[in-house]
Amino acid sequence: MSPSLLPVALCLISAVTVAATNLFVKRGGDVLSTRMLVSLVMAASVLPLLPFTPWPSAVLWQALGLSVMVHWCYQFAMVRALHRGDLSLVFPVMRGLAPLLTAVLATIFLQETPSLTGWVGLITATAALIVFALPEHSSEKAGRLRQAALFWACLTALGIGAYSVADANGMRTADTLITYIVWLFILDSIGISAAVFWIRRGRVWGSLGDQLRNGITGGLLGAVSYAAALWAFTLTEAATVTALRETSVVFGAIFGALVLGEPFGRRRILAAATLAISLILIQI
Repeated sequence: MSPSLLPVALCLISAVTVAATNLFVKRGGDVLSTRMLVSLVMAASVLPLLPFTPWPSAVLWQALGLSVMVHWCYQFAMVRALHRGDLSLVFPVMRGLAPLLTAVLATIFLQETPSLTGWVGLITATAALIVFALPEHSSEKAGRLRQAALFWACLTALGIGAYSVADANGMRTADTLITYIVWLFILDSIGISAAVFWIRRGRVWGSLGDQLRNGITGGLLGAVSYAAALWAFTLTEAATVTALRETSVVFGAIFGALVLGEPFGRRRILAAATLAISLILIQI
């Protein structure tokens, strides 16, 4: 495969698998418990590699610490968003806003500035998202729930932008690719697990049985998704990786419509298509 096509292929693989991961988290019903299972499976998937993984340097531990804290905040916001809104609503918002936010943060912290064409694509993608998430005619209660879902989805997008920049920096700091991946997956599982055991005191194990299949499947897909993204961070700019990876918004909305029976009208089809074209424009 051409070196220029490798990051594109990695990001598209990551896009499909992250959309599928969120589908299984949402389908599990208990979003918090299923998300914990996803994180634990991702951690378990790299444990066999631990004996062969070089110990992180002091500088890498600092990068991992920052990234893990950002990942924990992102997971909290994502769980709240999925609890309050349809997958086909919150997933496009939280994944589609991420490229623009990543570009802004990468410009500030990594000195990676998109071209004029890239900024046009990012702004167009954001406009498509606004159209995608426009309120529909609904009851006052449903409107409040929708607003809450969009609020948490926007915070999730900010978390995605922050962890993309943190992980791009961490991957470039690490001596080996595998060191960062293994320790990030292991440490990342601690936050969501601690939250579940705190919130569900005495009721954790009883709620896991029904979520087990969705959690394991989502975790395996999630491991593939983020390992591919982390690899791509070493090959191209953070905003480019995030933009290509966030073509997952189209896959997520389609999955939500086909599997979960969530509404997907003509307006969303046009907005999703515009969004996909905008994200491709960013790469061009």
